[in-house]
Amino acid sequence: MEMLRMKDGLVEAMLPHAAFDGWSAVALAAAASDLELDPTLPGRLFPGGSAELVAHFVDFADRTMIRDFAEGGFDDLGTGLKVFQAIRLRLDRWADHREAIRRAASVLSLPHNLPLALRLTWNTADAIWRALDDRSHDVSWYTKRATLGAVYAATLLYWLDDGSEDNADTWAFLRRRLDEVRNLPKLRERIEGLAAPGLGGLAGRLKVPLRR
Repeated sequence: MEMLRMKDGLVEAMLPHAAFDGWSAVALAAAASDLELDPTLPGRLFPGGSAELVAHFVDFADRTMIRDFAEGGFDDLGTGLKVFQAIRLRLDRWADHREAIRRAASVLSLPHNLPLALRLTWNTADAIWRALDDRSHDVSWYTKRATLGAVYAATLLYWLDDGSEDNADTWAFLRRRLDEVRNLPKLRERIEGLAAPGLGGLAGRLKVPLRR
């Protein structure tokens, strides 16, 4: 647990530096200096380089979102509004570090990192449903995560370039995407058909390590 907290602190301290130097050893060293850590520690904690740093940040952001949602007082909302609020919390938390997140997205867009990008998107969708205390155990478990992963990924890309006040355009975009999901039962059926074989379905084809 102590190592996890140390890694969380490092990637969070990296954000101002990653905006200029990317998710690089230079930015990591600067974060370690800010925290007055042993300069050899970052390389030992993150031997996998940029992709490992970005993956840890995404996981940290997912865990932070779950905590923020639990403290948000959303119990009386319907499922659709809860999903909306969870995604909004997930993005708003890091609004001051949009350029660092843009750099992270660039790392994940590299061809050799696309499987990682798919896994991280799936895990973020799973984190949102877990924040909502989703208890489904049938094929809808896969459907919900596949559908929400697509919505989240599209919203993230929109948010990265949104210059509107308080990101109003992003939240309008997100509402439209969630409305489309609710209004396209045939799409849901097709996704369920892909996911029906379980790990041999959609999740299996993407080689996603599922978090239950």
